[in-house]
Amino acid sequence: MSSLASAGWHFDNSYARLPAALFTRTAPVPVSAPRLVAFNDPLARELGLDATVLRDTGAAIFAGNEMPPGAEPLAQAYAGHQFGHFTNLGDGRAILLGEQITPDGRRFDIQLKGSGRTPYSRNGDGRAALGPMLREYLVSEGMHALGIPTSRSLAVVASGDSVLRERPLPGAVLTRVAASHIRVGTFEYAAAVGDGPLLAALLDHAIARHDPEITEPGDKAAAFLAAVLERQAALIAKWMLMGFVHGVMNTDNMAVSGETIDYGPCAFLDIFDPATTFSSIDRNGRYAYSSQPAIAHWNLARLAESLLAVMPGGETAALERAKAVIATFPERFGRHYLTGARAKLGLSTAEPGDAALFAAVLQWMHDTRADFTATFASLPNHSAPWSAAWQARLAREPGSATDAAARMRRANPVVIPRNHHVEEALTAAEAGDLGPFERLLAALRAPYEATPDNEPYRSGPPAGCGPYRTFCGT
Repeated sequence: MSSLASAGWHFDNSYARLPAALFTRTAPVPVSAPRLVAFNDPLARELGLDATVLRDTGAAIFAGNEMPPGAEPLAQAYAGHQFGHFTNLGDGRAILLGEQITPDGRRFDIQLKGSGRTPYSRNGDGRAALGPMLREYLVSEGMHALGIPTSRSLAVVASGDSVLRERPLPGAVLTRVAASHIRVGTFEYAAAVGDGPLLAALLDHAIARHDPEITEPGDKAAAFLAAVLERQAALIAKWMLMGFVHGVMNTDNMAVSGETIDYGPCAFLDIFDPATTFSSIDRNGRYAYSSQPAIAHWNLARLAESLLAVMPGGETAALERAKAVIATFPERFGRHYLTGARAKLGLSTAEPGDAALFAAVLQWMHDTRADFTATFASLPNHSAPWSAAWQARLAREPGSATDAAARMRRANPVVIPRNHHVEEALTAAEAGDLGPFERLLAALRAPYEATPDNEPYRSGPPAGCGPYRTFCGT
């Protein structure tokens, strides 16, 4: 048995058994000189893979030059509203190798990103640059450590080839792990095809994968929609409470699993400003920090529209049912957001004025141009208009001040993927020095405790830094 065959791969490819209209069987395009740059040992072990074997011999698989046993590579078809405009899309530079079954029976997609042209590439080259792939690795692992549902990164391989963007850049392939890559845009695509059985098959697959508790033969589409709303409401609340800006919340970048996916022009707030947008292509602020809940609501309405054809009772009844479910999103988001806000303030009980108290803290941060993460990490040190009301509110809490402080430590990280630290690490990595990348990654994996090792990563950007801009990395 080869070392790759004994590495622990255990594929069962349910997506490949769906109707062929939802994907195209496509093999990755080999690269010239694959070299493992980053490998996620803890994630490999969680997946049931032999980290030692894959560190030694896995570069060819993570580049797409070889296939693990049981893989059935394919590119997924999907559509999406990009900045509000509907477009047919698909995996233009990604290949789903298959679904790894873990020793405890969980199922995860294993996808290569940057693995070459597919039938959905349009005018793209299907490749990716090293910097953006390492960026997704850093930020997604940082998000995981923060407790935010996310796709994760198993490996980054340098390809040995250059990719041409504004200038030649070192190429790379990322191995991404996700509960699935089924998007709102996947349902939009199935609905646009106009094939009822296709949409029904996709719905049944998504329910089996993410909501197996939906077993009633009635309006399972509405039940699925409600489940997706609940997951997305919880996710967006976590984004907002950590100061995360996704940057490109198109419907093809919203996973029905409730995981953060597609780390393109994302970034974290430094100075708190609700209007912050980082993406170089978001010129009108559609996906600004403060707009994210409303955009999520809009995106989910597109999912509801896509499901109308498989809702029972005729068009009018289906539309009313979908509207009723979609209308619950603001309450769902608000509930998750306020629960998290209370934790950030050290509160374990609920009082009517808690939302106003949290809003007062944010307003003060905005007025004083305070750093989002550092302010919450050091909240007791601030003397501000809201501090007396906050201390009085804490005094009404059961338990001790030590209990409240512990709640705050669990809710307020001291380390996030600070934009300037990420850029420093990527610049060094592109020049061949992985030391800054590895040190930053280690700090991001323990974000809630201040230690001597993570002290260099707790500060905001140096004085004089201009507005931060990010790019999709395509």
